[in-house]
Amino acid sequence: MTRIHQDAVARCLAVLSARRCALQAFALLAALALPCAGRAQTHEHGTSGDPERASAGADAARAVHDAMAHGSHDDPHLELTPTRTPNAADSARARAILSQLKQSLGRYADYRVALADGYEPFLPNVRQRIHHFTSRRRAVASAFRFDPAEPTSLLYEKTRDGYRLVGAMYTAPRRASAEQLDERVPLSIAQWHAHVNICVPPPGERQRWRETANGRLKFGPAGAIATKAECDAAAGRWFPQLFGWMVHVNPFESESTKREGAH
Repeated sequence: MTRIHQDAVARCLAVLSARRCALQAFALLAALALPCAGRAQTHEHGTSGDPERASAGADAARAVHDAMAHGSHDDPHLELTPTRTPNAADSARARAILSQLKQSLGRYADYRVALADGYEPFLPNVRQRIHHFTSRRRAVASAFRFDPAEPTSLLYEKTRDGYRLVGAMYTAPRRASAEQLDERVPLSIAQWHAHVNICVPPPGERQRWRETANGRLKFGPAGAIATKAECDAAAGRWFPQLFGWMVHVNPFESESTKREGAH
């Protein structure tokens, strides 16, 4: 496979930035009132219908949104898998993954089919660039096996009359090694990411999501607090790693590029 073709496959697998995932992850943390986070392995989107918890999630999403727009490339809260040298075998595996995924996603172009199949939107009324529709059943299954045709989440852009499917997200357990992640999606083609070094407010203190220090949010994915000592001093809750590993995939990249121009 030529370098040009390898680059094209890489763009398909990596075109959706890892940072887009963080907003949903940490708004979710507040929405689930934090005790659930210790056992969560993926973005489990949705609330139990509790208005206070839903409000907490919305507040967190809004509080985090502005900070995410100014994120640094040296983000202490985001861990990326190391890159590897592209090779023909990895490119072939990537093409097979994209082929299976694209075929399985066809029916989900209508988001209502996704809803009927158990994919739940997270905070649909909160303005987001990318909306995650997550299947809890597939999230659990992904902890034990990898099926390219069964992504944990579907990624949609909001439109005037619904949603437009733009990609999918695979997940893996937080304990997974680099070799195990490479077995799922080759590290020479895409980088898996994890959310790390996270300090969040205690349960029941959702108003603290808006606390700042020197013009920056204290808590969350772009927060000023990035060590356990700082988190303890702020009376927060510390998570060395929140959720499992994730990778975004866009099998429609070439079509999107033709329709909308380069990303």
